[in-house]
Amino acid sequence: MTAPSDLRTRTVGGVGESPLRPDGILKVRGEFAYSSDLWADDMLWGATLRSPHPYARILSVDLSAALALPGVYAVLTHEDVPGENIYGPEHADQPVLAVDIVRYHGEPIVVVAADHPETARRAIAKIAVEYEVLEPVVDVETAAFDGVPHLHEGGNIVRHVRIRAGSPDDAEAEVVVTGEYHVGMQDQAFLGPESGLAIPAEDGGVDLYIATQWLHVDQGQVAHALGLPIDKVRLTLGGVGGAFGGREDISIQVHACMLALHTRKPVKMVYSREESFFGHVHRHPAVLRYEHGADSSGRLVFVRASVHLDGGAYASTTSAVVANAATLGVGPYVVPHVAMDCWGMYTNNPPCGAMRGFGAVQAAFAYESQMDKLASALGMDPVALRVLNAMSEGSSLPTGQVIDSPAPVAELLSRVQAKPLPAVADTDLRSMPGGVSNVTHGEGVVRGIGYGVGIKNVGFSEGFDDYSTARVLLQVVAGEPVVSVQTAAAEVGQGLVTVMAQIARTELGVANVTMAPADTSVGSAGSSSASRQTYVTGGAVKAACDAVRARVVKLAGGASSYESLDLVAVLGSEVVDETVEWRHRPTFALDKRTGQGVAHVQYAFAAHRAVVDVDVELGLVRVVELACAQDVGKAMNPQAVLGQIQGGSAQGLGLAVMEEIQVSEGKVRNPSFTDYLIPTILDMPPMTIDVLELADPHAPYGLRGVGEPPTISSTPAIVAAIRAATGRALARIPVRPEDITGT
Repeated sequence: MTAPSDLRTRTVGGVGESPLRPDGILKVRGEFAYSSDLWADDMLWGATLRSPHPYARILSVDLSAALALPGVYAVLTHEDVPGENIYGPEHADQPVLAVDIVRYHGEPIVVVAADHPETARRAIAKIAVEYEVLEPVVDVETAAFDGVPHLHEGGNIVRHVRIRAGSPDDAEAEVVVTGEYHVGMQDQAFLGPESGLAIPAEDGGVDLYIATQWLHVDQGQVAHALGLPIDKVRLTLGGVGGAFGGREDISIQVHACMLALHTRKPVKMVYSREESFFGHVHRHPAVLRYEHGADSSGRLVFVRASVHLDGGAYASTTSAVVANAATLGVGPYVVPHVAMDCWGMYTNNPPCGAMRGFGAVQAAFAYESQMDKLASALGMDPVALRVLNAMSEGSSLPTGQVIDSPAPVAELLSRVQAKPLPAVADTDLRSMPGGVSNVTHGEGVVRGIGYGVGIKNVGFSEGFDDYSTARVLLQVVAGEPVVSVQTAAAEVGQGLVTVMAQIARTELGVANVTMAPADTSVGSAGSSSASRQTYVTGGAVKAACDAVRARVVKLAGGASSYESLDLVAVLGSEVVDETVEWRHRPTFALDKRTGQGVAHVQYAFAAHRAVVDVDVELGLVRVVELACAQDVGKAMNPQAVLGQIQGGSAQGLGLAVMEEIQVSEGKVRNPSFTDYLIPTILDMPPMTIDVLELADPHAPYGLRGVGEPPTISSTPAIVAAIRAATGRALARIPVRPEDITGT
């Protein structure tokens, strides 16, 4: 029985602790059931025919050979889409299956269902498509020029965000630096490829088990394409093998459901690694031009910038990425005069959308490179320049929004600068650039140190109705109080199910907490993106627990506090069941002319110091150490916080020195982990991490989103360190060997 004492303070595994993840042991042992492990009796396998061209007109499609193949149950084209042949997470502009035009390399044209995956692949190979190949639009900066084909009605501009603060046209400065910067296309590189299982239901609907980031947005798009009411399309979250933004857009969802409804059999689809590169969006490549002006003391006077983000063939979340790049585009600095123009463009390159950092990553590389260039021109220490101009609580952004919670930018920078530096590497090959490949024994190796700091919004913005729904049940089972928590929030590997249970334990003082499967039977929880789930779904769980507490006190007669109650005695056979829809404080749209407005609900900050060894003759880089300081408001799960900072830093390292999807004239040249390189454990250096807990008074528990900021500041810090070692300008990422050697 539960003792009638302070339940919340005595319950282990609550907020601020690091209890064991419920999925951790299974994942380590390789026993966790991912969506690719789903199975059903009498199941068929789906496959997709994709365009080999980035831009072409479809003249004819011959399905006869595929239909004649034994074991093939369905071969479907756009003519078989039951509802409207269009979808998109923010703006519906992408066909479920191509009609008469393909706009990118890998666009789906035909889907097949067969009794064996190899049969499905053979059927795809037998489909004959005749194309008229067209000249692709591939240059993001000229895509809106006169004479360039319009890839969509209305032209090739997805969105233009214009921000004006102060008098940027008239502002003058004593020291001015300019720069042009390029960011390559990065992939989310999640290890679990797109996969799911669609099962036709007796009511004419369909049940879909899927790895995704937002069940309810998927549900709406699938129902629309299938021509079914929402309640006939039911989604359950399958095991997700990573996401990082790449699962915000749908991939196999409609295709699998179409095939299942057509054949009246369960249909499973699993992308190969190569197909996964074609089947999801990527980080937007960018061209960024900046001009920074400062007075002789280093105080920033103005920033003028233009940013072009390549959205590829379809809009995806480009509109929101553009807004982030623009509103966060001067960094965590006080700048009185700002002129910022940011465009998101349609091209025939692969579609781009959400990826960790979401527009802030591209901008940070440019503005942090500019800060280093400005420090050099002023003869100042680069950290001192940043501290001089750092935002703090009460500072205003170029949008006019006031930072109304702690913004410890200067402290974060000072902390990483003050950390002891690592020892100089010895001649052990394992500590050399190139490692045991024995390319160098230390000759030509130069050490460099660099810094980076970044700002990121948390949650959805610009007036979006950002909310989450949580259902919490409290009852007595086998003589003990038990709590069940249900939300539709996607656990994508970030540890969300652990934190939600921690909140329930803390608020209800009950150790035994179970997490119900995430599905669409409960209201929307929004997307597992924008570093928002702990804030918003955590807020919803906390609010639902508050409602449960109030009900229990009422059951007890209302005379005692919840903490003093004997829950077993009070509850008896009663089940207390509360569902709450919870919202954070509102945000507002930006003024279209000036970009002014309270667009974001919360800001998070991180700083990095990078130490690198560079072989300046061979162009090889070894990141020796990363130091990071980040304010998280409240470390809800300290171990998970450290994991998020380490993981985010690893993705920033990848963008800095190795990760890039190579696209030539619209065609992807390296769709494999053989040729698209991501950091391994051997590439990741030791990390020293300072976690600050400066509470945001507007957030549950004072917390801030954690996952994205370290990705933002790690990349410019690493590149700054390489610049310090080489003396090279290094205006593009990832840095290539030839950028270092000049050959």
